[in-house]
Parts: sequence; structure tokens; C-alpha cells
Amino acid sequence: MAPKSPKQLRKAYLSRPPVEPMRLTPGMTVEELVAVYRKAGAFNGGRLAEACDLFGRMIDSGATIALTVTGAMTPAGMGGAIQAMMEAGFVDLVISTGANIYHDLHFALKLPVVQGHFQVDDKELYRAGIERIYDIFITEDSLLDTDAFVREALEKAPEALRGRISTPRLHHYLGQLVRQQAPLPEKSFVATAAQYDVPIFTSSPGDSSIGMNVAAMKLRGGQTTIDPDLDVLESTAIVYDADVNGVVILGGGSPKNFYLQTQPTLWQILDLNRGGHEFVLQISTDSPQWGGLSGATPSEAISWGKVQANMLKNHVVLYSDTTVAAPLVFAYALSTRKKRKPKRLFKRLPEMYAALQQAHLKKHPGEGAMLEVKDSAKTKTAGPGRKLPRR
Repeated sequence: MAPKSPKQLRKAYLSRPPVEPMRLTPGMTVEELVAVYRKAGAFNGGRLAEACDLFGRMIDSGATIALTVTGAMTPAGMGGAIQAMMEAGFVDLVISTGANIYHDLHFALKLPVVQGHFQVDDKELYRAGIERIYDIFITEDSLLDTDAFVREALEKAPEALRGRISTPRLHHYLGQLVRQQAPLPEKSFVATAAQYDVPIFTSSPGDSSIGMNVAAMKLRGGQTTIDPDLDVLESTAIVYDADVNGVVILGGGSPKNFYLQTQPTLWQILDLNRGGHEFVLQISTDSPQWGGLSGATPSEAISWGKVQANMLKNHVVLYSDTTVAAPLVFAYALSTRKKRKPKRLFKRLPEMYAALQQAHLKKHPGEGAMLEVKDSAKTKTAGPGRKLPRR
């Protein structure tokens, strides 16, 4: 095939929409502001409009939507935005750092989280018993009171939690207690998750004050043990059960990979290929050239079988501070989309876990000789993707 002429190349490249000057007017709505970004279409203003459109398509598709959360989002007030997405049925599961769950509890317990400043004497803050997260102040007493709440919850945990459990089970229990006992449960996304049966996973539970308190209770004879294996299998079971999967990634880090790895868990480990996630919206300040996971793009994830290769139109990376961009994307969704019925995945975790186990053992019956597993009628058909080598 002959290469295109300069005239043909020029025509092809210049056939895209023109850049329109950003005309701003008094009293603009979120929809109107996003429309201005869309017409300009440049830099991360253009990506913001694409992110809004992508999240809308994700919602419209009926996808099971995950939200991954890293960084100090709840101390910065982002818990309220997450609550709004749960209430609208736009977020079905959450994978978060333990810190975001822990700091969310301060608000429900009416403990001070204060607008501080980044230009301060940290030695003075230390003497005053105040911790700083950039420009946010949290008192030492707030931490100790939250620790006491978590430990008391563990001491009074029902028998079902006195053994090996997943993080969604622990967080659902904490959310229920917040709803029953805390003075301001309406300020907690953990409480809202319990209300709507949204499972909250923590990819590294030991790396947080909640995990530290769970560990400390072992010294007092506590029996509650977080089993990361259950988290891996339960999150994978959710993805396997869904017809369409999508994710909104706030930041990156461990929660991002924990969600994306559900696809390699299926095709690489369990021999149940789904072909990758269909929708990926990533909001991050990190960039890919440093080689870290936080900045890795969805296109890179294609090479790992984490994201579907034929769905490039459904991948957007928006380089922005999450506290600036995510509320705009979420507000646009609330303005342009009807609420969805909650999927209440937490209630379905045992059922989905059993279905995943059954499907895997049907593929490898000899490996399940030690387990009693009844035959299911039909297992799900694997989605498009690479063929696995025979084992």
C-alpha cells in the first residue's frame, strides 16, 4: 500500500474538531463548564471532559464499577464525594488504603479534622500534639479516640468475626457500628458503604492504624485475623460475576493494582479468562516514565491482560490533583445520569465466591480432590483474550 501524500495526511490530521475559545458566563452549571472544556478539547481540560463522558458511558453500560482510593483523600473531605457516588449507585465496590478508612471515622466520631497550613513549624505541632497532612491538622487525641473505637469494636465483635475474615467483612461491621453509635454517621463513607452493602477492600491491611489495632488485639487474645487470600478471591469473584467491569482510579498505588490484578488472577492463575476490564478512568498526578504502578497507563495494562485491548475508547488518563478533578467528574455524573439500583455486592460475596470456586474446579477437577464441590448447571463463558498454555 502506497504511503499517503502530504495532502492526504493534512486532510486526515485536520479533520478533527477545531479548538474553541473558552467562553465563560455567570452562573454556569457543571454541565456547561464541562461543555466548554469539551469544545476547547486541549490539555487536561480536554481530558476532564473525556473523563466525564467516559464515566457516564460506564454508568450507562450497567458495569460493575470499582473505585480505588489512595492518598489522603478522606482527611481532605473526599469521603463525602464517595458517599454521593454510593448513594447514586455509581460505585459498587471500593478498594482503599487503610488510612482513608481510618481517617473517615474521625468525621463520624465528631473528632477534629482542621483546615491547617503547610507553612508551619512542625516542631511546634509536635509539642502541641497535632499531626499534619500537608495543610490538614489532626489532633493526637483524635487518633487515640479512633483507636479506642476500633479496639472496642473488635472486643465486642460477634462470633462470625472471631476468626479469619476478609477486609470487607471487617469494614462492613465497623460501618454498622458507626451507623448505630457514632454522633455523625452521615459524614462517614464507611457507614454509607454498610448502608448500601458496598464492599470495601484494603489491599494492604497491615499498613494502617486499623491494621495496627487488629494486630495489637492479638496481644490480648483477640481472634480476629485479616486473611488477604480471601480479599484476593472475593474481589476476583466480583469481577468474574460481572458482565462488564469498570474502574475509577483515584491516585494509584496498591489499591489500583489490587483491582487490576483481578484479571490476571482469572486468566493466569485460575484459567478463567475474561479478557480484561472494559472501562478504565485514571486520575493521577504521576506519570509513566518513572516506571511506577501509579503512573502506568491503561495501555500498558493491556500487555498484562488487565485491560481489554479492543476498548481503547474506554480508557482515559486525566493528569490532575484528585481533589480538584474527581468532584467535577462525579458532579457531572449526578447532573447527567439517573440513579442506578444498588448492586449490594457485599451481601452476594459468599454466592460469588462459591461460583468462582466451582468454575475453577470444573476446569481443574483433579486439583480439587480434597474439596466437596457440587456441579453447577453452567459456568460463565470466558471472554475474549489470549489462550492459555495447557497445564
